Amino acid sequence: MLLDGGVHALRVAAAAPAGTSAVLLELGVVLLVLAVLGRIAAKLGIPSIPLYLLAGLLMGDGGFIPVSAGEDFLAVGAQIGVVLLLLLLGLEYSPQDLQHGLRTTWQAGLVDGLANGAPGFVLGLLLGWSMTASLLLAGVTYISSSGIIARLLDDFDRYANRETPVILSLLVMEDIVMAVFLPIMAVLLVGASLVQGAVAAGIAIAIVAGAFFISLKFSAHVSKVVHSHSRELLLLSVLGLAFVVAGLAEAAQVSAAVGAFLLGLTLSGQVADDVRTLMPPLRDVFGGIFFVFFGLTIDPRDLVPVLLPALALAVVTAATKVATGMWAARRVGIGPKGQWRTGVSLIPRGEFSIVIAGLGITAGIQPQLGPLAAAYVLILAVAGSLMMRFAARIGPPSRWVPAALSRS
Repeated sequence: MLLDGGVHALRVAAAAPAGTSAVLLELGVVLLVLAVLGRIAAKLGIPSIPLYLLAGLLMGDGGFIPVSAGEDFLAVGAQIGVVLLLLLLGLEYSPQDLQHGLRTTWQAGLVDGLANGAPGFVLGLLLGWSMTASLLLAGVTYISSSGIIARLLDDFDRYANRETPVILSLLVMEDIVMAVFLPIMAVLLVGASLVQGAVAAGIAIAIVAGAFFISLKFSAHVSKVVHSHSRELLLLSVLGLAFVVAGLAEAAQVSAAVGAFLLGLTLSGQVADDVRTLMPPLRDVFGGIFFVFFGLTIDPRDLVPVLLPALALAVVTAATKVATGMWAARRVGIGPKGQWRTGVSLIPRGEFSIVIAGLGITAGIQPQLGPLAAAYVLILAVAGSLMMRFAARIGPPSRWVPAALSRS
């Protein structure tokens, strides 16, 4: 009797929800595709991210090999990937580094906003879109992809470069602007007043300022509490804290990515050194899932009608990003090659642009916003990654001008 009961209990424990086999099968295929593409990218000496994006495009709705059973898991995995990418990015810098960077680059951040938001806003108006839809497109073209850029800086071993703090300062400023921009747009999209939008923005700013204060004043205390000589306990503590902070930030509409980045800034000393050693493999796996999932959300058939406007917008805003980055780097005394690397590093667009477009899609404000943003992001995610990879061979522009003049 007891034996029968034990067998029954084991059967219950081993039972899985219906459809589990299909989910496991498709997730296995996705991970194997990532492994194969990563090897191909390494063999060719190019970044793996463009290949991951294209793979997602081919496996999404309307692609050649649709993957649907594991979509929920991939969506969560993609979020985890962004959190880990930004957490490790924050671990590279102390609050004092960030404070210094923001103090020296706030003017560049202002120029960045005007130069890269204006093309999207103008195109929206030219296409006959409403003011709100045009503002959303301005947000899409303004914000660079912290996730892609952080991953590529690590891939190309450029964290120690002199221009990297300038790049990160601009990215953090963009993320902070998003912490204000997203709540305001969310309120405007539901027809609320400007006063209600201002209140939402005030709450977001207060949360970000509070997080910065904790980073500056209590970094050593937080690190001491999290520290453990056990790798397992340290990893569990940091991951748990990262997801809690990211979840709270997301609930407050500040963005999970910003929350994870601020936690990374707060951890310092031996804890930061140990986590930087333990976490990269985990980040690489979930980071790859993020880029595949991004591709999965795009239906290739929707891209065709908006391809030309997206291409024109990509060319213009790639140029404005390069100009902005070069100007910011030149202001702090970085040489022409570093200025060029700064400019091209800001070209990729990604997760935030998709989030902004998603707000418009949910509100049903403009049917073309989603496909246009998707095509735009795909173009600049691929082109920007390749530009970062081959920046030394292509530029800086000062190399082209004398060559052209000498030929004439």
